[in-house]
Amino acid sequence: MKAGKPARGWREKLFTIIFESDTRAGRNFDLALLFLILVSLVLVMLQSIESVHEHYGPQLNFLEWTITIVFTIEYILRLLTVKSPLKFMVSFYGIVDLLAILPTYLGLFLPGSHFLIAIRALRLIRIFRILKLSQFVREGAAITLALKASARRIFIFLCFVVLLSIILGALIYVVESGSNESFSSIPQSIYWAIVTITTVGYGDISPVTPIGKLIASCIMLLGYAILAVPTGIVTIEMSKSAAKEETTSKACPNCGNSGHDPDAGFCKYCGGPL
Repeated sequence: MKAGKPARGWREKLFTIIFESDTRAGRNFDLALLFLILVSLVLVMLQSIESVHEHYGPQLNFLEWTITIVFTIEYILRLLTVKSPLKFMVSFYGIVDLLAILPTYLGLFLPGSHFLIAIRALRLIRIFRILKLSQFVREGAAITLALKASARRIFIFLCFVVLLSIILGALIYVVESGSNESFSSIPQSIYWAIVTITTVGYGDISPVTPIGKLIASCIMLLGYAILAVPTGIVTIEMSKSAAKEETTSKACPNCGNSGHDPDAGFCKYCGGPL
């Protein structure tokens, strides 16, 4: 079947409301959807509180199922209004929409799995399109490109940090093992080195000898320098790959994705005509 926006009739009108926020009806639909998403997340949080669940469990469960049914109907309508349902189902938003309704149904067979409803928070990504915050979508794409471009250098840097942690862990073990039971093995000492070099500092293990404290002080100072390296790598790549083109809130009639260039004639995700 040829890809494209539904020609005419109720499918075209419904598509405009569900997928596009340029009209008042479409904007109101999306804002109502975001409100329901926030309500469902609050319900999940309340159900995790034992005292609240004991007193209001049935009411919270009823509201949860009501919202799930609404989301299910909305998902079915999305499939009915696009001309290529399969492309929408495998798109990013299609997968997110499906994950938003599955946990409640899985809860019928797997107790406790309904708490995965928190996945619905991913649907809040639609706020970028609804409020026409296209610059945030653009910046998000720039960050993704920067991370991909710097992945190899960051991997090499992490390998160096792991090697340094092993060396420092072995060193502190030699210094502390004789007088400090906390450093009972080299793996335990490596754990301490990782915690210290990343400036986390749990405090469950600490050196007691003067030399051990000196080594710990050097590692702490080194940790600040180490944390700055990956930040600098990503920042450089972001400055190189920052996109300059504005995007629109117009949704693809095939896969439902938005964020296209103003002069785009085809979807950059599925290739269908806009």
